[in-house]
Amino acid sequence: MSAPSPDFQRVQSQTGLLEKVELFVPGFHGYKEKEMRREADGLLRARIFRSLTQAESTFKDVYRMIVEAGLSEAIGDSDHLVAKMDRISEQINHAEEGYAGFFDAVKVREQDLDRMTAFDASLVDSIQNITQAINNLSSEVSASKYDQARQHIMDITGMVNDLENTFNQRKNIIVGVTG
Repeated sequence: MSAPSPDFQRVQSQTGLLEKVELFVPGFHGYKEKEMRREADGLLRARIFRSLTQAESTFKDVYRMIVEAGLSEAIGDSDHLVAKMDRISEQINHAEEGYAGFFDAVKVREQDLDRMTAFDASLVDSIQNITQAINNLSSEVSASKYDQARQHIMDITGMVNDLENTFNQRKNIIVGVTG
C-alpha cells in the first residue's frame, strides 16, 4: 500500500479520543480508516476547488479588461472559458467521495481510496499550469498587449479541456479500472 497522503496524516493526527478508541473496535477499524481517507481526499479536493475558482476569478478580471478594450474576437472565447471553468470547478467540488453501495459488485477498498487521492493530487499540477497561463495573460492584457490574447485564451481553454477530460476518468481510477 502506498504511503498515506499529507491530508490523511493530518486527519489521522486530529482524531479525538473517542475516534481513537473506535479504531480498536474489531470490524470498525477498517471503516474508520476509509472514512479518514475520504476526509483527506475531501480536503484535497476543497483546495483544488479553491485554486481553480481563484484562477477563474483572475480570468474574469482579464475578461472584463478584454471587453473594455473592445476585443470582440476574444469575447466569445472568454465567455466560453468562464463557463467551462465554472462547470469543471463544480464537478471537482461535488465529486463522489469513494463510496460503494452495500450490494454493489465492485467495492471501494483502502487502496482504491489511496489511488483516488493520488489521482486528485495529480490535478494540482494541471491547475497550477492553468493559473500560471491566466496570470501571464493578465499581465499582457494589463499592459495593453492584446495581439496574442485570443491565442492565449484558446491555449488556456485547451488546458481546461484536458483537465476536464482527465477528471472525467476519476471514477474508473477509483474502482481500479484503467484504460
